[in-house]
Amino acid sequence: MSLISKYKIAAPRYTSYPTVPYWEENSFHPDRWKALLKKSFQESNGKDGISIYIHLPFCESMCTYCGCNKYITVNHGVEAPYIAALLKEWQLYVNTFGSKPHIREIHLGGGTPTFFSAENLTRLLKGIYSLATLLPDACLSFEGHPGNTTPEHLQTLYNLGFRRISLGIQDFDRRVQEIINRLQPFEMVASVVENARKIGFTSINFDLIYGLPLQTTNSMQNTIDKVVRLHPDRISFYSYAHVPWIKGTGQRRYTEADLPGDEEKRQLYELGKLLFDSNGYTEIGMDHFALPGEALHTAFKQGRLHRNFMGYTVSHTSLLVGLGASSIGDNWYAYVQNEKQIDTWQELVNKGEFPVVRGHLLNEEDLLLRKHIQDLMCHFETTWRQADTTCDAVIEGLQRLQELEKDELVEVFPQKVVVTAKGKPFIRNICMAFDARLWRQVPHSQLFSKSI
Repeated sequence: MSLISKYKIAAPRYTSYPTVPYWEENSFHPDRWKALLKKSFQESNGKDGISIYIHLPFCESMCTYCGCNKYITVNHGVEAPYIAALLKEWQLYVNTFGSKPHIREIHLGGGTPTFFSAENLTRLLKGIYSLATLLPDACLSFEGHPGNTTPEHLQTLYNLGFRRISLGIQDFDRRVQEIINRLQPFEMVASVVENARKIGFTSINFDLIYGLPLQTTNSMQNTIDKVVRLHPDRISFYSYAHVPWIKGTGQRRYTEADLPGDEEKRQLYELGKLLFDSNGYTEIGMDHFALPGEALHTAFKQGRLHRNFMGYTVSHTSLLVGLGASSIGDNWYAYVQNEKQIDTWQELVNKGEFPVVRGHLLNEEDLLLRKHIQDLMCHFETTWRQADTTCDAVIEGLQRLQELEKDELVEVFPQKVVVTAKGKPFIRNICMAFDARLWRQVPHSQLFSKSI
């Protein structure tokens, strides 16, 4: 049996531990979370500052591969009331903090942030800044759709301190773009990249996906050839997850017969990795590649890479504030997720209530396992103190790694686990060995035999 078949399982991406399905809804206590929010702020604001993720969920059309929380509309009248509610939610956080927050990082995610006009984005960000101190070395980034990211968007966000843009490319092949309903010619993307560089953006990221319907090794080769011509500073190379029973009508536009098989999909990944490497990109953590000198590359080499709900980041903050419908917040001691329905989220915020619907308070075991999983994701290794091995979950995790060690995916030392080059594509399976909550819920025979 090949390693691809042996380890084929829908493993989490581990932007958190415990992962969202194991958070509580009915038994979660928002007041306890608010107390921990204030505690985390007092401990870290002066030293590290805070991070902010702002979810802007609107899109004018449906990309059929998309797994994000989004709302499809061509009515731009939704912008103003949504921004008004965002600023009210931010005020709730500032009131809870009790003093002025220091902003280390902001990311505008979606949906499509560039659905919003440059004028409304200015109103939003100036409203955020007015209640905070923007640190001189703050990292500000946004996601842009090549089809609607105008020079005005770029100049406006640059003037507001943004220096990094992430463009959702996915694939340059016309047939693939048609079936995933995301038509964006190479010339369109090249124009956005040229304008961004001319204005002064210092980091450009491309999002690519492998495993999409109708993709072949030839089409992937052509896509990456075009990507390399535009020379982005970072590349995110994600695996497509086909879950039409969760994501509904979008992913039902095609069937499994249109998708690359397991071996073909692995070939697409290996081809991409080979081409990135041959063009000077270094593999960073999971699914990411960066050029030498880029901030993510430097942080990885220096052991400073961090991971949160925004993905990989160079800003190591303990407190992440999530604003907007479905956003997730993290104060290190607890997680929360906002109401997903936009109307309900707005109604709660307008009543002066935190719009959280579920969350999780981390216990000592959670914090320990979170540390090991995050270290594996960011550094491809983790170490522990002798005291850690008294934790049953760590002992059980090390036992689960025995099979992966036989397959040469990891090397296990007395106080250290190192992911091998062969094991990097299976980093999610490796982290899953330490996912105590997953193993306790799913019988050993149902999960363990399928994954390892």
